[in-house]
Amino acid sequence: MPPSTPPTRRALLAGAALALVPAVRPPGARAQTPPPTEPRALTAAPATARLRPDPAPETPVWSFDGRSVPPVLRTKFGEPVRLRLDNRTDKPLSLHWHGVRNRNAMDGVGGVTQAPVQPGASFLYEFTPPDAGTFLIRPLVVGGSSEPGGRGLAGMLVVEEAKPPVVDRDVPLLLQDWRLEPDGSLAPFGQVAFAASAGRLGNALTVNGRPVPETIEAAPGTRLRLRLANGCNARATRIRFDGLKVWVVAVDGQPTDTFEPLRATLPFPPGTRYDVLLDVPAEGKGAVTALIAQGIPLAVVAAKGESVPARPPVAPIGENRLLPPEIKLQNAVRRDLAIAGGASLDKAKPDAPPSYTGDPTRIWTVNGAAGTAGSAPLFSVKRGSVVVLALANQTAFPQFLHLHGHVFRLLHPLDDGWEPYWLDTFQLLEGRTARIAFQADNPGRWLISATALERFDTGLWTSFEVT
Repeated sequence: MPPSTPPTRRALLAGAALALVPAVRPPGARAQTPPPTEPRALTAAPATARLRPDPAPETPVWSFDGRSVPPVLRTKFGEPVRLRLDNRTDKPLSLHWHGVRNRNAMDGVGGVTQAPVQPGASFLYEFTPPDAGTFLIRPLVVGGSSEPGGRGLAGMLVVEEAKPPVVDRDVPLLLQDWRLEPDGSLAPFGQVAFAASAGRLGNALTVNGRPVPETIEAAPGTRLRLRLANGCNARATRIRFDGLKVWVVAVDGQPTDTFEPLRATLPFPPGTRYDVLLDVPAEGKGAVTALIAQGIPLAVVAAKGESVPARPPVAPIGENRLLPPEIKLQNAVRRDLAIAGGASLDKAKPDAPPSYTGDPTRIWTVNGAAGTAGSAPLFSVKRGSVVVLALANQTAFPQFLHLHGHVFRLLHPLDDGWEPYWLDTFQLLEGRTARIAFQADNPGRWLISATALERFDTGLWTSFEVT
């Protein structure tokens, strides 16, 4: 997780409340409800993409609207999202709006919050995001998420603040990885060895649908807002900022007191997002580097042209006043969740491959049960309750976990203090236990799920109910 930083005074979140001015109408006249805007159509269908530089062949993938560049949907705080998913693939689909504290029926978990969208069918997503921020769009169907994700279906939702920070450019950077065969085709899906161990790790990286690195050229002194999102199936890494001085202003879409990453690095498991501000260096290049092998540049920031006037110092983008200023833990509902399963590792033979024997559809469990479409909620709480979950990773692998419909505080290991940022996704190392706290203020049935899609497909999720 990002380094613990003492909280400082936060500014009011611009746009947390919008002033509504009633229209003047003649006495006795009825108020007219404006018609809903026409939904944007997003068509998922087979396509091709160049995932490695020339002369490598193109790869058969799935994409939205026939474009190899993943969509970035932008809206303003307070404005509704209306999007129709048209499924032109041969598999059931749904779209999870990862990080949005959504209405339950719009959370997009096929088999739990909605029926999966069958091939040839459509579904209308209609909601107003309660928060500004940076969010992921991922396919999420119980038992069938890895293939749509591994074939390329992903995107970003950007909800702009009513008064965003002053920057010269706002740049989304969506990381994906792909597991390719020598001929450029995608490796087969449904391999138990992947699901039971580290997941489907790719051998080719793209940012915004193009082979890395993505190049950003701008005049020295230009202030950039980078929106970094990990849309990989299973690839967790750390990212390092080389030759760049950056300030983190939001984690998982939620604003935070600004901080500089410790040793210029941040953990970056699947599903995580960061908003960072930086000023383009006076000369030369800087890079956002994935700490894979010797380091792989994901994006290069290059100075080009005449310098622009210096910006004022970076300041917090504002507090989200819709979130509680504190979480009162005295009367919290406390539950223990034990994550188990997966392949076995032979400690005497560290180079030996993981081994797994068992039901290939129920490789992972939470409290002894694999998540299935018919699973009952693990527990139920009344709306407004404070919940503390102790999550124990009893497996041989790091786990990447996502809380749906809510955001949480990561508690300190020895007491009930918490880290000074809100999260919806975090990494839990093997053999460790972590506690999270949140206010269950969003009614419906919500998941606690793996963000490694092969693990999600093979049981690593559970749910709870807010009544």
